[in-house]
Amino acid sequence: MQSRIAKHFIALLLAAPLLGGCLERGQPTMVDTSADDDAFCRANNVAAGSTEYVNCRKNRDVQRGNANARTDRAQRNLAEQMLNNPTRP
Repeated sequence: MQSRIAKHFIALLLAAPLLGGCLERGQPTMVDTSADDDAFCRANNVAAGSTEYVNCRKNRDVQRGNANARTDRAQRNLAEQMLNNPTRP
């Protein structure tokens, strides 16, 4: 019984780093930015639900999407540059 528990424990220790790596792949967890966007758009004395408010929220969303796209593009460019121009010690 003791060796069976030890085998499971060792298997868990070997699998944990592999499973932990799954958390880092893909898109990061989305952060709720609605409160920040709401505060930013209301700072101009705009009523929630008005056309100006809706346009402000859309613009904030587009700006965030563009920033994410620039970040992704920069990361891809860096990875490509590192692959195409390896430094040899």
